[in-house]
Amino acid sequence: MKKTSLSKATVRLHAFCLFFALGSFVWGYEVGILSSVLVHPGFIEQLHHPDAAHKGIITAIYYLGTWLSYIFLSRPASDYLGRRYASLIGTFVACFGTALEAGATGRGAYAMVIAGRIISGMGIAVVSTGVPLYQSEISPAKQRGKFVVMNHIGFVTGLAVGFWVGYGMTFWTTAWGQYVGWRVSIAVQFVPATVFMVGLPFLPETPRWLVEHDRPDRGRDVLRYLREGLVDEDEIAFEFDEIRASVAASRAADNDGWAALFLDPALRSRLWRASLLQFMAQMCGATAMKYYLPTLFKVLGLGTRLSLLAGGIESTLKIGCTVLEMLIIDRVGRRLTMTVGAAVMSLAMLINGALPLAYPHNINHASDYTCIVFVFIYSLGYSMGFGPASWVYGSEIFPTALRARGLNFAASGGAIGSIVVAQVWPVGIQNIGSRVYFFFLAINLVCVPIIWFFYPETKNLPLEEMDALFGRPQGLHQAAPPVDDLRAADRVVVEQRNEKPT
Repeated sequence: MKKTSLSKATVRLHAFCLFFALGSFVWGYEVGILSSVLVHPGFIEQLHHPDAAHKGIITAIYYLGTWLSYIFLSRPASDYLGRRYASLIGTFVACFGTALEAGATGRGAYAMVIAGRIISGMGIAVVSTGVPLYQSEISPAKQRGKFVVMNHIGFVTGLAVGFWVGYGMTFWTTAWGQYVGWRVSIAVQFVPATVFMVGLPFLPETPRWLVEHDRPDRGRDVLRYLREGLVDEDEIAFEFDEIRASVAASRAADNDGWAALFLDPALRSRLWRASLLQFMAQMCGATAMKYYLPTLFKVLGLGTRLSLLAGGIESTLKIGCTVLEMLIIDRVGRRLTMTVGAAVMSLAMLINGALPLAYPHNINHASDYTCIVFVFIYSLGYSMGFGPASWVYGSEIFPTALRARGLNFAASGGAIGSIVVAQVWPVGIQNIGSRVYFFFLAINLVCVPIIWFFYPETKNLPLEEMDALFGRPQGLHQAAPPVDDLRAADRVVVEQRNEKPT
């Protein structure tokens, strides 16, 4: 079959992955809007003027919710309900938490915000892993990085919109605007969340999940639908056989529990890499740049409104950087983008730590402006490195039956990193000033050799061939039955389903 540059499969893959990125948009908006809410006069008054430590708790408690969900909720939801309906439920839970945040009032306002943040975090955790899992599992191997990066494009777009909505609310200066403005800005995310939830049931489930749940006929049809015009029938059959062999091998080896991830050497090597990668992706300072960017700009001499404007511009530029990453990640690879990104972030942290010490109290405007420029350079390094690549890498290295477990446990490492940064940053800035940047400088410098020497490149490899890099899990050498046996088993499953009374 002649492969067209704009086949039906190409259009479908882009449409489905972009629509799933709407879930990441909701996640990004949840993160982006808080930075403006934390400096909104009405919010500060409603919560009785919280200090840096209490603001840190508001930020960090969200990641306690994500951690709990990654460990106890997100994985079973994704495995049992599928990537689509898990994401739908996660979005609904996040909206419930958002409603609590937006409705916070009276003496219990702070407690309502805390409760809402925990619940939102639990819901968003399901979405944040369901989206890249879906994108990874429907994508062809040689384009997988590009399609999974759409997850981060959705996130940074939501982040940018959150900043711009927060900036717009600064012009609503009436008494009513001070009371309700920050609530409206939080509630805006109900709009994209509703569109996402309504649209999810109309998308197909991933072939890998369908095969894992004894629906091989439907899985084959979906795979053919996702590859129509892109590859010929023989290649589709070969890919489908690989999927079935991978699922069958995992079942035969009885690798269906958490214990396998920790006890099996080949799986453990993937788990610690994915978990450490997510941890580093937050400990590099990204959480602080997302939540406290307006505060950082205010320290550099900008007013509240101008700080939010600068934050909106910075977040918007991240979209362009992430689109560029989408175009190059399958060519230059995951390891190189993350290594270079960490080096760029190290330089930005060095400048932002050193110049305010050399020119304290904003006595040199050139120094302040240079720091602002390097905040933007930091964003370039993150958006073309850890930001998207950590999710791409973690979503592709685990076997099918353990992919949701592996990615969720890895993401819990990122939640722990976010909790640490959310607490360290505001207190550090308040007590030691720009010296706190040197802490994150050191972390980024350490990340460079770790990524380069301990993370093998995964670009262009089918999901079912990761064993060549990380080793085959014990019991899988002889576990996969021959293709003919798999096809016979498929026929039995289909016949049994057809025999059931309707």
